[in-house]
Amino acid sequence: SLNDEDVKISRREFVLLLKLIENAGRVISRESLTSSLYGWGDEIDSNALEVHIHNIRKKFGSNLIRTIRGVGYMVDKPK
Repeated sequence: SLNDEDVKISRREFVLLLKLIENAGRVISRESLTSSLYGWGDEIDSNALEVHIHNIRKKFGSNLIRTIRGVGYMVDKPK
């Protein structure tokens, strides 16, 4: 939920967000995030991860997930 309102997210968005939050304060590589979202047999578009990140940012705000250029993504540790 956000501001006491339920936010609907897909299963893959949930898995991605959970992995980032569980590792708050640490940068997670694109490869690690992609492998947690898709199985060996799944065909993956080259920008699939970016689409999921974009959708999460639209739903929860653009400041939630930081892009670490050339490395991956992270969520800041709560203060």
